[in-house]
Order: sequence, then C-alpha cells, then structure tokens
Amino acid sequence: MSWLSTRTYYEHINRLVQSRAGLDHSASLLIESLDHSKLSRLSSPDEWKQAASILADSAKRLEKAGATAVLIGANSMHKVYDAVAESVKVPVIHIAECVAARMEADGVKKAALIGTRNVMLESFYRQKLIQRDIELLPPEMGFVETLDRIIYDELLLGKASRQAERELKTILTNLEQDGAEAVVLGCTELEMVVDVDANVLPIYDCTRIHAEAAVDWMLGAG
Repeated sequence: MSWLSTRTYYEHINRLVQSRAGLDHSASLLIESLDHSKLSRLSSPDEWKQAASILADSAKRLEKAGATAVLIGANSMHKVYDAVAESVKVPVIHIAECVAARMEADGVKKAALIGTRNVMLESFYRQKLIQRDIELLPPEMGFVETLDRIIYDELLLGKASRQAERELKTILTNLEQDGAEAVVLGCTELEMVVDVDANVLPIYDCTRIHAEAAVDWMLGAG
C-alpha cells in the first residue's frame, strides 16, 4: 500500500508492456493510491474490517471508472481479498495464486515465505501455496521479528540500509540451509534489499509475478 510499492508496480507493468507490445507502447492503467498510515500494522478485527471497507470502496471506484480487472498492490492486504472480490464484478487478480501457479509450473516442492508478520504467520497467503502441494518451512519467530522491523521501520519509509541488506542475506542463507528450494518475497518492498536475480536461492518476487499477470490480462493472454 505504500507509494513506493505503487511506483514499483507502475514501472514493472509499463516495462513489460513495452517489451511485449513495442517500445512506443505504455500501460493503460487506473491507479488509486491510498493513505498507507490507515493500513499499516493492523491487528484488531475492527482494524481489519475497516481496511476491508477502504479497499472494497476503492475497487468499486476503479470498476466504475472502467477497470476490467483489479490488483491489490500489497501482499498483507490480501487478507481482505474476499471482501474486495465480492464488492466488484470484475476479476481481482490474487497475488499468492499467481506466485503459487508459477512455482508449481517450475516444479518447486519446498519453499520459504518471507514478508510481514501476518503474511508469514497467517493462513490466507500460505494456504494458496500449500494448495499447490508446495511445502512451506515453518516461520521462525526470529526471522518474523527482523523482517517486520525492516519492512515497517525502513522500507515503507523509503529506506534501504546496508544493514538490512546484510540481515536479509543472512536470512536467505539460513533458509537454504533449512532445506528451502526457493524463497517467496511476500512483501512488495522487499526487492529494495534483496537482489532478486543474483541470490543463493531462486527468488519468487511477488511484485514482478503479479505485474506479469496484470499484463497478461491487459494484452489478452490472461
């Protein structure tokens, strides 16, 4: 939900459109950028109910403005996916389903999921991968605390420190040692501190994969 994530989606989608349709093309998009302060570090049922209402209202406005499909540009907000999908008639492309389909096609059988606390600990995201027969390593609370701190205290504020990069590299190395065949970046800002294309493990960057699904839809391949 941060503007940094919105910028990343916009860049990925436009570069993909250019690569597939030609350099003179750009993406036809409707973007509603929401105030992240109202959607950060939610914990209580009432807070999540309010978040569901905010996102559902946003999806309705986008549909009314002519959107033929909707993306929720945040992994953690897929906790309220059902409420958003039920609020509109157009498809809402689920980020975890896109990632799970890609991993299944690649034959990944055992992986680790990293992201915010709710993504790592709750079932709404993990279940999409498990349904594709992808075994997920159990979340280690030390990693959960470190990642949550890095995401909320640095990345969502536009900071990407060398210390955060080192901590992520250590986490990824440990996950490989624990038997992970691949790692899912279950936070749209994590690519700020993870080299997706050069790492000890295959990295499934949810933002890129979600953007590719959007472009498939836009160009008629979805």
